[in-house]
Parts: sequence; structure tokens; C-alpha cells
Amino acid sequence: MTPETYHLAQLNVGRLVAPTDDPRVAEFMAALDRINGMGKRMPGFVWMMEGSGEPGTGNTENTIGGDAQFVANLTVWEDVESLENFVWNTVHRQFYERRAEWFEVMGDMHFVMWWVPQGHRPTLDEGLARLEHLKAEGDSDHAFGWAHAKEARLWRTRGCAPVAAE
Repeated sequence: MTPETYHLAQLNVGRLVAPTDDPRVAEFMAALDRINGMGKRMPGFVWMMEGSGEPGTGNTENTIGGDAQFVANLTVWEDVESLENFVWNTVHRQFYERRAEWFEVMGDMHFVMWWVPQGHRPTLDEGLARLEHLKAEGDSDHAFGWAHAKEARLWRTRGCAPVAAE
């Protein structure tokens, strides 16, 4: 896929260790607006699935299976390098390293990337279908993780120790 015609979509899902208004996840919830806002200002950022816009909620209202503790982050980037730069070269990495404080360890894959035509805004259902495809079939051009993205470099050297399936 080429940046001239396609962009990179990514979905990351997790289940919080407590409801969004619980003190155990307060630090994470308080940082959402700052981290998401920074992501939106990054070179290569295209689009983000939004919630209600209420301060401190990010897009945590976009739950999975009616479970309010299951939250999703769905974004579109110009290319793999732009997403990698945000994930591994900004304060986002510090929060990612601390994910075990706020999220349950998931027994299976919870992150997927795929290419979308420029201008396309994927839905949460579309992202979840790509994630299921990745779980069932492994890396392919239809749905993949960092290791399948030839352009991905930073995750190899700056990635964090695995806490759950990546």
C-alpha cells in the first residue's frame, strides 16, 4: 500500500481494572485528553474515533460488548512511521509502559493495524472484525501487527517488555 492512496488504521482495545470513575484508573483517565490531544497534533495523524467530548473521557464511551470497562482506541495515520513515532517517541510511551497499572492482562491479541483508502473512517465494528481476523489467521495484508509492517522499526528497539499479548 502506498501513502498516496492508503492510510494506516489501528485499533487497540483493553479492559480497565476498574470503572472509569474509580480512583485506581484516575491517573490514566486524567491523562487521556493530554495524550489524545498530543496525538492529534503529531505529524502524520489523520483521524481518531471520538467519544462525547466530555473532559477526561477520551473515547472510553465506545465500549465493547456493553462492558463499560472495555475501551477502544481507533485512529488513522498517514503511515506506519507516523504511528510509531507517536507510540514510541512521545510521553505516550511512558503511559504504555505503565498499562498493567490500569488494564487487565489480556490473554490474547488486542492490537491490530490495516490499510484503509484515504478518506475512509473505520468503525469500531470494522476494527474488531480486523482484530478477530488477525487472531484467527495471523499477520496478513488484511490485518497485522508491528512485525508484519516492513516499515516498522522503532517497536523493535523502543518497544516495552510484553505484559500481555501484543
